[in-house]
Amino acid sequence: MTEQQTNATSHRLQLQDVRLSLRGTLLLALDADVCGGEIVTVMGPSGAGKSSLLAWLAGFLAPAFRASGTVLLDGRNVLALPAEQRRIGLLFQDPLLFPHLSVGGNLRFALPAGKQDKDARVQAALVAVGLEGYAARDPDTLSGGQKSRVALQRLLLSEPHAVLLDEPFSRLDASLRRDVRALVFSTLQRAGLPTLMVTHDPEDAEAAGGRIVQL
Repeated sequence: MTEQQTNATSHRLQLQDVRLSLRGTLLLALDADVCGGEIVTVMGPSGAGKSSLLAWLAGFLAPAFRASGTVLLDGRNVLALPAEQRRIGLLFQDPLLFPHLSVGGNLRFALPAGKQDKDARVQAALVAVGLEGYAARDPDTLSGGQKSRVALQRLLLSEPHAVLLDEPFSRLDASLRRDVRALVFSTLQRAGLPTLMVTHDPEDAEAAGGRIVQL
């Protein structure tokens, strides 16, 4: 188990009067209060602005969109901060592992500056997801499920205070999807991280076990 999981501090993500529009057309309106360890799912048709909502929260919304509202993380207004200071982690459809780095290099990249014992932290993160001894591996040699586990641990090593999930299981086959989904959800819940997930899949929403917001 990683340090982030064993020494978790519960966090809180609050979205107040959030509005997202594109070229003057309102796409979504949302209020949500996500407690530590809770997974709130946002569902809706394609083009409803789900992924753009996550992009805005993370700090890289495309210029064509307009967004307003208040976003608090542990009572702090994250909208006033650059993306790298928001302490918000993301998991996407693609694990997005850096191909020029080893598995261990991908994990070390996520560690905040000044962290001690980086190699030990990386090894502990790999052990926690059944990938002991994989630090030197090329990411391209991993299976889809293994890549997803590395991406999850890379996120945790960055020490986020909240997590956004953007259809993170959609490219996995059915049996692997269930296993990876269970691992991701249980890990984030144990870590006390408020999580906002967007998905088209009702099974993902049901497995999350939290509130479901329909757009």
